Amino acid sequence: MKIGKQTIKFENTPKILQTSSIVGPKEMQGPLANYFDQHIDDVFNGQDSFEKAERKLMNDCIDHLLAKVPTNNESIDYLFGGDLLNQCITAGYSSRDLGIPFFGLYGACSTFCESLALAASFINAGYAQKVIATTSSHFCSAERQFRMPLEHGNQKSPTAQCTVTASGAAIVVPKDVGTQGPFVTHITPGKVIDMGISDMTNMGAAMAPAAFNTIMTHLQDTGRNANYYDVIATGDLGVLGSEILVDLFNKEGIDLMGIHADCGALIYDHDKQDTHCGGSGCRLHGKCI
Repeated sequence: MKIGKQTIKFENTPKILQTSSIVGPKEMQGPLANYFDQHIDDVFNGQDSFEKAERKLMNDCIDHLLAKVPTNNESIDYLFGGDLLNQCITAGYSSRDLGIPFFGLYGACSTFCESLALAASFINAGYAQKVIATTSSHFCSAERQFRMPLEHGNQKSPTAQCTVTASGAAIVVPKDVGTQGPFVTHITPGKVIDMGISDMTNMGAAMAPAAFNTIMTHLQDTGRNANYYDVIATGDLGVLGSEILVDLFNKEGIDLMGIHADCGALIYDHDKQDTHCGGSGCRLHGKCI
């Protein structure tokens, strides 16, 4: 059921039954290391290219998810997934290996939240009983896709972020399956908000206005205030983008300090790891509240 301008309220409250995550070496050196299920010690992940390494990341992540439930590929109705590469090749090859009906998505940094929202929509509507939402990113493949090949040795701007090497997956089911929650109760799709930021290395400044608009719209549509939530988490605004977001809310008389957290700012140690403004990537972005 649609409420307000953009928000959908799920009447059947789909449930996230289980999740899985796998990260790279740099991410295991960060403050969130104890929260990941698996990690790799080599960015090549035993493969002969970065793209193949990323594909194996996603395959291993989904295999681990299915083992945690436990269930098998044949019992999964659909897979919603994407990545940062051309033609979503990581998710495409992974779905081929798994043999699960596949919806390929490209939402750039919002891909995981988009896949989770669509998976929950299918469950809520009764179109499926088990759906996987997944995504991945890899520092080395994304750098040459969106920035500069690693071989160039380019010096990064202080506002630049480090693409996370990782894959994440979740299985979504009806509310009466398995144990207690967490549940997906609402989704608020965002708009493209372009404030004219032309610096390709300043993702935080470019994305903060859209994050502000999405969160504000969600609060208005649901009739809630920010203090209703324990955490309002953004994906990869990074250090600078998070500061901009908080400032935008301050101008509206809303204090997000102590409530807002950004995954891109959390995943690395800003003081000890050379990640400039923090992390970015497919599996980080979106607004979770």
